[in-house]
Amino acid sequence: MNGSLHSSPNVVDIKLKRGSAGLGFNIVGGVDQQYVINDNGVYVSKIKEDGAAGLDGRLHEGDKILAINGAKLEDLTHQVIVDLFRAAGEDVELRVLKKFPNHANGPTGSQPEPKSSVSLLEILVAFAGVAAVCAFIYMRLPRKHF
Repeated sequence: MNGSLHSSPNVVDIKLKRGSAGLGFNIVGGVDQQYVINDNGVYVSKIKEDGAAGLDGRLHEGDKILAINGAKLEDLTHQVIVDLFRAAGEDVELRVLKKFPNHANGPTGSQPEPKSSVSLLEILVAFAGVAAVCAFIYMRLPRKHF
């Protein structure tokens, strides 16, 4: 790497303005908390929809943050990285290695579970409908009295 940050089409610079709730994303990684095996890098673990990053839309979960305001994040502990983010000021520039399509960061099998298209409310309504039909049929059956 010759001391320079990655220079590829997958590396982008993203400028964010810190909001009242911060930058609006969580990170994982560092030399003491490797997220990807044999990689001391820092990765975006969660984007808050209403935060600065979520509203901007360019930063995504799984992206690797290479630098903040020009400071490389290589070979640093997680706490040092967190401190750099906290001290970064209101206008923050991130150099980011975008997550490759179909590439999961983290341990094998860490793909997010697909979200169900059926809500709990829909299930309850369907169950109530089936119960009502069963009750109607039961009430209509002839009864024998002894």
